[in-house]
Amino acid sequence: MKIVYQRVRRGAVSVSGKKIAEIGRGAVLLVGIEQGDTRTEMEWLARKCAQLRVFEDNEGKMNRSLLDIEGEALVVSQFTLLADVRKGRRPSFVDAALPDEAEPMVQKFADQLAEFGIPVQTGQFGANMLVEIENDGPVTILLER
Repeated sequence: MKIVYQRVRRGAVSVSGKKIAEIGRGAVLLVGIEQGDTRTEMEWLARKCAQLRVFEDNEGKMNRSLLDIEGEALVVSQFTLLADVRKGRRPSFVDAALPDEAEPMVQKFADQLAEFGIPVQTGQFGANMLVEIENDGPVTILLER
């Protein structure tokens, strides 16, 4: 499981020209599910995302989490995070989980964040999405488990 965590001022997702999700200050979380990923790994990463201290405190230090700032999360499934480009010129996605395994895992990840008290919006699994990310900082962190 791979997650690209982006600290944002705002984020949004549109499908076929219609905005389906939008958040203010918080994090856009691009989530890639790998074959064999477990619920334990997903729960660990959800807790890490909720508690990761990447928001500035009053002294300008990254010392506050999504929970601390009462931020929002936009969870977007992105299987392309699992691209293997070591050979050839076309990415291979053989390590990415199949849709029937990945979709419920992404939803459980979003649900877990919500259980921590974080307002969560999601993209549309399998759709061609336009993702707007107003990266703050920029702060972008790759998490893996």
